[in-house]
Amino acid sequence: MDYWQAIILGLIQGVTELFPVSSLGHSVILPQLFGWSNVVAAQSASESFFLAFLVGLHVATAIALLVFYRDQWARIIRGLAVSTGRRRVETPDERLGWLLVIATIPAGLVGLVLEHPLRVLFATPVAAAAFLIVNGFILLAGEWIRRRSAVRQIVATHERTASGDRRLDTLEFREAGVIGAAQVLALLAGISRSGVTMVAGLTRGLDHEDAARFSFLLATPIILAAGVYKLPDLLGPNGDGVRGQVLVGSVAAGVAAYVSVRFLSKYFTSRTLMPFAIYSLAVGTLALIRFSI
Repeated sequence: MDYWQAIILGLIQGVTELFPVSSLGHSVILPQLFGWSNVVAAQSASESFFLAFLVGLHVATAIALLVFYRDQWARIIRGLAVSTGRRRVETPDERLGWLLVIATIPAGLVGLVLEHPLRVLFATPVAAAAFLIVNGFILLAGEWIRRRSAVRQIVATHERTASGDRRLDTLEFREAGVIGAAQVLALLAGISRSGVTMVAGLTRGLDHEDAARFSFLLATPIILAAGVYKLPDLLGPNGDGVRGQVLVGSVAAGVAAYVSVRFLSKYFTSRTLMPFAIYSLAVGTLALIRFSI
């Protein structure tokens, strides 16, 4: 892997990890389009330098999210500590902290077992393109379900925000578990982690802003844990000869992730998932045609 490849892949990771269009799907499709045969071969190998490269990108993305939400994370961690000591939850920050803990468990457990084999199995452009199309339909379905009367009834039975949507801290713990379980779909190249968790939040009556915020907060420990868990790949033989590229790519990913979360946190105050659904359907279809010929 050369340094330009590292920078480009880092930028792709930093943007598409948070935009609901699948970072893994783009990291599979774009190298094939660019003709980067070395990267394509490494993605589907059981052991390769690409594993070491992913470690840096994941850690950098998680650090960018931690920096952006640093004040909220400080309140959440303090709330978890205080509520653990008194053995009851009293404040919104305490409740949000435990919602995140519960939502992290399903994807954490499944990802620990299946992330590597699924990545190797579906790290093909055709599979990624097909799942990107599925991702587009998931986003469309989320917007459609959100307008259904069943969701409006859920909102009506809980405390609401000024915009009339359900408050984030009114989620029940089992609902947080369902939202967390939705992340499991993102183990498939082409399905967006942020997209499926946002859709799960929207179907429980959250507005786009809170659904996105919960998705980004939820992604932070998962992405960071994935990077730390794979740290031996970076420090071991897989990292030999590419640690400089990992550093450069990680810086690019971190900067791109910070800019992306800053943009999206404002974007979702007044806009929807529709543009990303259309993008996923269009790019997935074009890529499927391209790689099927």
